[in-house]
Amino acid sequence: MRLLIVEDEKRLAISLARGLTAEGFAVDVVHDGLEGLHRASEGAYDLVVLDIMLPGMNGYRVCAALRAAGHEVPILMLTAKDGEYDEAEGLDTGADDYLTKPFSYVVLVARVRALLRRRGGSASPVVTVGALRMDTAARRIHLCGDEIALTTKEFAVLEQLALRAGQVVSKAEVLEHVWDFAYDGDPNIVEVYVSTLRRKLGAAAIRTVRGAGYRLEAL
Repeated sequence: MRLLIVEDEKRLAISLARGLTAEGFAVDVVHDGLEGLHRASEGAYDLVVLDIMLPGMNGYRVCAALRAAGHEVPILMLTAKDGEYDEAEGLDTGADDYLTKPFSYVVLVARVRALLRRRGGSASPVVTVGALRMDTAARRIHLCGDEIALTTKEFAVLEQLALRAGQVVSKAEVLEHVWDFAYDGDPNIVEVYVSTLRRKLGAAAIRTVRGAGYRLEAL
């Protein structure tokens, strides 16, 4: 999943980005409300973490502008304010959830995952593809009842394929959602991770569709 953090406290923004990247998300960071609105309006994000007190345009206005334009991306608001009226204003402008600074990082990750599950239209974090069972909340994989150990990036690549099992997912789509916007390394990194997943899950698990991408098959 690809997240956008709009936060002007650079140390906090970088810390959040590193933590969420370690959880398997692709994360972009901007420090200005106008830039945040521009990026979020492109529609490439699965969730936006949005501070309220921002230069250029505050979080309330960014949120309201996105909703007015018809964007339904989940928005988790962050603020140093703690009054109930501030919370109400954030939710009234279209935010999906609200977290007051200082907050627990563990709670933030839980809120992010809950919003993403809600957006997917299912309260269940478990994805099943044939004999493969993927628990996206616990970050665990079982194949034919046996647990398979995956790294964070391997899990993220497999998650993208599992969420669209039976469909072709392009290399560019995997890069976009698993690696961040600024990634300028070798795009063949996707092939490396697919190869590793095949060794762990079985060669027939992931099919290469020449010139198009990859397809996860039910085992």
